[in-house]
Amino acid sequence: MNQLALKDGVKAVIKTNRGDMEFVLFPQVAPKAVENFVTHSKNGYYNGQIFHRVIQDFMIQGGDPTGTGMGGESVFGKNFEDEFSLDARNYYGALSMANAGPNTNGSQFFIVQAKSVPENLLSQMEQLTENGFPQEVIENYKTVGGTPWLDFHHTVFGQLINGADVLDSIAAVKCGANDKPLDDVIINEIVVTEIGRASCRERV
Repeated sequence: MNQLALKDGVKAVIKTNRGDMEFVLFPQVAPKAVENFVTHSKNGYYNGQIFHRVIQDFMIQGGDPTGTGMGGESVFGKNFEDEFSLDARNYYGALSMANAGPNTNGSQFFIVQAKSVPENLLSQMEQLTENGFPQEVIENYKTVGGTPWLDFHHTVFGQLINGADVLDSIAAVKCGANDKPLDDVIINEIVVTEIGRASCRERV
């Protein structure tokens, strides 16, 4: 999988009460989403928040200080625009912006946890190779899973590189109404590291 070649650059570790997940971020294709996430992380905005919506074989969602899915705001003081790229897809482990429609990005994000794509959807994608689903992308979805129906609807700004076991364990928790875990899955902190700038390691 060549999710922007998983280049070194800005990395983030989401530390939870169930373990850590490490991501490489994509400022080259989603600069505002990355700036928003990094700034919030460095400022401690996400500390103590929960993953308020968890659906196994789909995704886990957090970033809302109210824990309801109705709150949160961007560092820009208003919603910001989508940043889509043919090179950033909602593969398993993708870090993407949650939204309430086009250009409504705030603080909420989700991590894709779907490990497979339905065969009927893959067949449909193979018929659309000239409209956003190159064969390489289809093969990636076949290999690693993901949620291709979210491509070009949600901004992908990072990719999981370590901690898949933690992601899967969070996705497997028991949930109640509105897909909210019965036992809180807490974001303790998010540590941001800018590779190549040793002095820029930030702990929130």
